[in-house]
Amino acid sequence: MTHLVLNELSQTYSNTDKPALDRLNLDIKSGMLNALLGPSGCGKTTAMKMIAGILTPTSGDILFDGKSVLAIPAERRGAVMVFQNYLLFPYMSVGENVGFGLKMARMNKATIEKKVLEMLELVQLPGVQNRKPSQLSGGQQQRIALARALIVEPKVLLLDEPLSNLDAHLRDEMRELIRDIQRKMGITTVFVTHDQEEAVMLADKIALIFEGVLQQYDEPDVFYNQPGSLRAAKFFGGVNFLDGEYAANQMTTELGTFSAPRSSLDTGPGVLSIRPEDIEFGTTNDGDNTISARVNSHVYVGTYTKYKIDVNDFRFEVIAEANTKESFPDGSNVTIRFPADKIWILPKG
Repeated sequence: MTHLVLNELSQTYSNTDKPALDRLNLDIKSGMLNALLGPSGCGKTTAMKMIAGILTPTSGDILFDGKSVLAIPAERRGAVMVFQNYLLFPYMSVGENVGFGLKMARMNKATIEKKVLEMLELVQLPGVQNRKPSQLSGGQQQRIALARALIVEPKVLLLDEPLSNLDAHLRDEMRELIRDIQRKMGITTVFVTHDQEEAVMLADKIALIFEGVLQQYDEPDVFYNQPGSLRAAKFFGGVNFLDGEYAANQMTTELGTFSAPRSSLDTGPGVLSIRPEDIEFGTTNDGDNTISARVNSHVYVGTYTKYKIDVNDFRFEVIAEANTKESFPDGSNVTIRFPADKIWILPKG
């Protein structure tokens, strides 16, 4: 297991003055599964390529167990990258693909064959060693690419959008497989994704990057419950926001004053945020933090119903479990409540 540190890591390409990655600092503990998350072009793949040694940083350093690896070429660095499009050798058998790294290391044939079979068992594809990659499905090819990376026992495993080419069912299977293997082998792993749900379900910690700059580095639940900025909250599915003035655990807005003890600022202009699943609504007007509202529209989505709720000129999204006794047709007058312990106050801007 390898302790990976990125220290002030930056990359500026020759055709632009704006850094693709600007002074990224990350401390990834040994055996951790870490996500680099952000929209396309934010710099996350650039960071991964620098860790792998494919790309040289403009400035900064990369440390494996406290030692800089910048002078170590990619083929000897021990950071193995699994690419989004697999990059299997089409003219080789599956077994030859998986064992390729060991062959390049001049390991003897019998040992390679033994390890290939072990890796195929690990990725749950026993018995396919004599097939060609073209005879496998996309999901199976992804597993073979993973086996090829794991067989060389890398210090750091790098996964570039590992699930993006798979359908929903295969994504679920592959997500579980990656997590199980990572836990079993204890390999420090970094994966790139633009999908916040994928990051939350897989990662121990998430590095959220916008426009080359690290916005927040935290455990997945923190991004949902205590995002560090309005932009981070929106990226993680936040849709309910109210501007106001915060002081003494109270948020004063156009819709009234709300009790709100959970806040990232002490006082001043801020934004009240609350997730759709945390808003309570019905027909009673009891308790604090309640507002009279009207159902604009609703959509049934199997296990839950998604409501659009209007309050004056404001619209809120509310998610209610589908098995609740009450349902509210469009046009219904309702009361919504913002539980104080579910509100999170963000800095404005």
